[in-house]
Amino acid sequence: MTIQELQKEMITAMKARDKVRKESISNLIAAVKKVAIDRECRDNITEDLVDEVILKETKLAREQVDTCPDSRPELKEEYTLRYNIYKEFAPAQMDKTQVEEFIKKNFADLVEAQNKGALMKSSMQALKGKADGKLINEVVSKICG
Repeated sequence: MTIQELQKEMITAMKARDKVRKESISNLIAAVKKVAIDRECRDNITEDLVDEVILKETKLAREQVDTCPDSRPELKEEYTLRYNIYKEFAPAQMDKTQVEEFIKKNFADLVEAQNKGALMKSSMQALKGKADGKLINEVVSKICG
């Protein structure tokens, strides 16, 4: 996903008068720009950076949904809508089977040595943005088990 694609989606939402969608996408764009400024790459925002920020914002939105009290249904609904919109733009994530196959194929020497620390470090670096860290940890623990 590029920053330009996000901006086009925001314009589409504005034309459709979809306030929640427009605000959600606007929040994503703002978060991407903030990270780009912090990393001093404002003029060259890469797809990887956009995907990284979208994943982070999606995770934060999921946490908001999970921690919102049931006594506030209107707030929970708003958080859920925002989370679902963010999820549309998030890059596809690997599932447990794919992560396990990737680790066994690419890090066979570490799997054989049962070196959990090194395997975890290598896997996290290789799968950054492609799989959830908790899932990677779960798979590595199972393999080294």
